Amino acid sequence: MSLYEYYAPTRVVFGRDSERETGRLVQTFGGSKALVHYGGGSAVRSGLLDRVCASLKEAGVALVTLGGVVPNPRLSKIREGIALGRAEGVDFLVAVGGGSVIDSSKAIAYGLANEGDVWDFYAKVRTPTACLPVGAVLTIAAAGSEMSGSSVVTNEDGWLKRGCSSDLCRCKFAVMNPALAATLPPYQTACGCVDILMHTMERYFYREGGMEVTLSMAEALMRTVMHSAAVLMTAPDNGRALAEVMWAGSLSHNGLTGFGSDGGDWSCHQLEHELGGMFDVAHGAGLAAVWGSWARYVYRENPARFARFARNVLGVDGAGGEEETALAGIAAMEAFYRSIHMPVSLPELGLSLTEAQIETLSEKCSFGQTRTIGTVKKLDKADIAAIYRACSFS
Repeated sequence: MSLYEYYAPTRVVFGRDSERETGRLVQTFGGSKALVHYGGGSAVRSGLLDRVCASLKEAGVALVTLGGVVPNPRLSKIREGIALGRAEGVDFLVAVGGGSVIDSSKAIAYGLANEGDVWDFYAKVRTPTACLPVGAVLTIAAAGSEMSGSSVVTNEDGWLKRGCSSDLCRCKFAVMNPALAATLPPYQTACGCVDILMHTMERYFYREGGMEVTLSMAEALMRTVMHSAAVLMTAPDNGRALAEVMWAGSLSHNGLTGFGSDGGDWSCHQLEHELGGMFDVAHGAGLAAVWGSWARYVYRENPARFARFARNVLGVDGAGGEEETALAGIAAMEAFYRSIHMPVSLPELGLSLTEAQIETLSEKCSFGQTRTIGTVKKLDKADIAAIYRACSFS
């Protein structure tokens, strides 16, 4: 067996009113002045921001705030945060929000701890060597950034959506109060559930390695998220379902569901990143829109795994053989997406791509034809274009 490593250093505080522990946690990890980073007005209107700031002050932690993070977080806001953090002498980042806020906070933390332009780390020009400590107060179960070593940001110059992965940025703590997600619109909840599923599915469909215990955990996680997502569509304040989804979001992206494998495929995320960069679509919805076309393009490379997915996750009986079962599973997954009002094609996402746009997306996704994506099937620019083209039909 190959050598594998699992690293998940984030301290998790989970449950009712857990946001009131933020100050104690920042103090525990050595913070004396925090930049509290958040998104729109919901954190203010709900009183959450006030509760977090009060907790910091009670613990003797000074603070400065910066709001305005949007989905597909912008480099301009990150640069604003870096400038503010330097001027104020902060030594800790507290992200109050979902994946976009956490990713933006991680990027600010990189920028404060390293010289030069922070975009270099996302453009893969340089590798970060340090990062200010980051803590998260999670409000949305989706990205899993609260326990992952990755962050993804969007550069408005060229509308490039790029990621940087390093253990340096892993959150010191994650505060998770599932009740904070109870007021999310159903569409946002559904997008989050898709993202959680895809973080597991990207690791589930791999080429080499693998352990039965890891596969079985991944299957159980996916079944739980699908069940809970269905519950939340009609009962958005169901406490058990909110808790299940929030914890699943963390487990789906902290490396656990890919342990023992080659790391997974990740093609759908790469395909969606370009859509998110060019068209600013919701990440989960974009993933749902491309997954079926990707799956039909690559499933023959590993029909046994797709058939297992169909049987063990989606309940397909599998009487017709591996290929028929695999295709039935892909159709069943798309039916689930539609059941929670997620798109399964780009027109359903509101996009009608021209050939010129497909060319641009494929060029960007292949980094100017300098890389392939995926492991189930290595996809070059022509393959990428074919998948974009396939999911351009309803």
